[in-house]
Amino acid sequence: MTDAEAASTDGRTARRDRNRELALDAVLALFTEDHLFPSAPQVAERSGVSLRSVFRYYEDTEALIEAAMARHLEVIAPLFEIADLGEGPFEERVKRFTASRLHLYRAVAPTARAAISRAATSEIIAERLVRVRRQGRELLEAMFAPELRAMPAPRRRSAVAAADTMFQFEGVEHLCEHLGLSDSRAAEVLRHGLRTLLAASPS
Repeated sequence: MTDAEAASTDGRTARRDRNRELALDAVLALFTEDHLFPSAPQVAERSGVSLRSVFRYYEDTEALIEAAMARHLEVIAPLFEIADLGEGPFEERVKRFTASRLHLYRAVAPTARAAISRAATSEIIAERLVRVRRQGRELLEAMFAPELRAMPAPRRRSAVAAADTMFQFEGVEHLCEHLGLSDSRAAEVLRHGLRTLLAASPS
């Protein structure tokens, strides 16, 4: 292959990769505008990538949506982590856990709404949701392991189930969107719930 041919090939590859990213970015942008089921023509118009090219890169609209969601998860992956799990005073951990989950909620909300809407018809998206929900529960259990270990097993299971429900996407969504609470007020409610569920009290 000549230098000119190699340069041409590299140019086409770069253009293809750029167009793929533009299409995925367009999907995510449409999610933020409450278009939970964006069509390929909408994506093409928003991205500036031709409809023909969109379907050259992705087998169908479902594959395009799944790829966009996967890319978004990769970008925000660090927000799923919390440092020093289970370490520090209880009240400090309550505040840190709540702040982390609210920050994650704001970052993931548009894509999460679309994912929940599509989970019934996409096995891939449904499996991702299961993994994300499980990860959230495991973080909760790790952050408050000292308190949970001190509880009798029945109370521990109930406390984890209730706290996990509060902090799953739908729980935070209810506070922030359906009840219209500000982030600071939602944080107060969530912290109160954790204190009530996890602080030492009669079983």
